[in-house]
Amino acid sequence: MTTACIRWIQLLRPFVNKKILRAFGKFLLSYFNRPKRRLKRKKMSSTSQKHKNFVMEPMGDKAVTELAGMGPVLGGKLEEAGFDKAYVVLGQYLVLRKDEELFKEWLKDITGANKKQQNDCYTCLKEWCDMFL
Repeated sequence: MTTACIRWIQLLRPFVNKKILRAFGKFLLSYFNRPKRRLKRKKMSSTSQKHKNFVMEPMGDKAVTELAGMGPVLGGKLEEAGFDKAYVVLGQYLVLRKDEELFKEWLKDITGANKKQQNDCYTCLKEWCDMFL
């Protein structure tokens, strides 16, 4: 028994009959000996500095590589396909009616981007639209 259980039982002994004391002792034992519950942490969506920089400024004449998730290789593939500026990719995002699945599928077809890169780019454009449109 833990010391806390013993203290409670000693405090209550003069005032409570044995059956109630035994039941209360069992309760205390189960309470103090239960496994500690770990709080589930909410999965925080972490955004890169590139994402934050893109979302905080107007579109202007930004290169396609300034989009989150688009590095020089994927940016080059987008440029080869005719999407040389971020606003052109934004136009495609809007043509696809801001649909997450369609945009990610389109991005995968054009560049071969993996799931994380697709998600980063989609989230970047979505948050930019929420802020400026």
